[in-house]
Amino acid sequence: MTGSRLVRQVGTALRRKREFAQLTQAQLALAAGTSQSTVAHVERGSRTPSLDLVERLFAALGVQIRIQLEPLDAEVDAAITALAATPLAERLAETDLGRLTRSLTTAGLAHVVEGAAAALVQGAPVPVELIDVALCWADADRFAAWLERGWGQRWNERWQEYGFLPLDPRLPGAHRWTTKDGWLRARMCDELPDSLEVQLGGDAYRVRPLADVEITDEHAARLLVRYRQRGEAVDPVAAVADELD
Repeated sequence: MTGSRLVRQVGTALRRKREFAQLTQAQLALAAGTSQSTVAHVERGSRTPSLDLVERLFAALGVQIRIQLEPLDAEVDAAITALAATPLAERLAETDLGRLTRSLTTAGLAHVVEGAAAALVQGAPVPVELIDVALCWADADRFAAWLERGWGQRWNERWQEYGFLPLDPRLPGAHRWTTKDGWLRARMCDELPDSLEVQLGGDAYRVRPLADVEITDEHAARLLVRYRQRGEAVDPVAAVADELD
């Protein structure tokens, strides 16, 4: 995944339109005069496509791109509004959190959920792009083995895509991976940070307290500020309690 929000949005729109048209990536590639791997990269947002390629891909699906300007981060506000109107259980179901944390727990990997995912578990309606977790350096061998079993791929900063790097977190490379259980970013530490346990839908999540998330995670803090500025904020912990009653 690249750092460009627009690239990710184009990839998501292309995948949804292709699936709606019931075409495979290979079929779309043939119609657009490109390769299946190129379509895959565009859909994943792992490579920035040219405008000509984007136009050809969508034209092959019978649609065209229309440019429209809107206030900066309008899609973030829209996502927050939509999440605020959605029950917590459904918000979580839209993420990889449950599957990912269950897999880590089964592998014996003690962890603490951090960042936007931790805020979401505690009731804040903020969008989650990937799951942030804290893991211990002492479990590095076990974590590397888990990544191998889970068909992991590591984020390659040079190529701006996942793959072509060793999975072991002790070796050079960004601490971001994709696996069959979800996308995660790991913060390796000597000992796990303070956490609290939240029980939701039969799952127990060890999460960084919301106050700590706001101090330690700049991205999550910005999302929470936007949420509160919109005048929709409630006590996140109280919201969780209400939904569990």
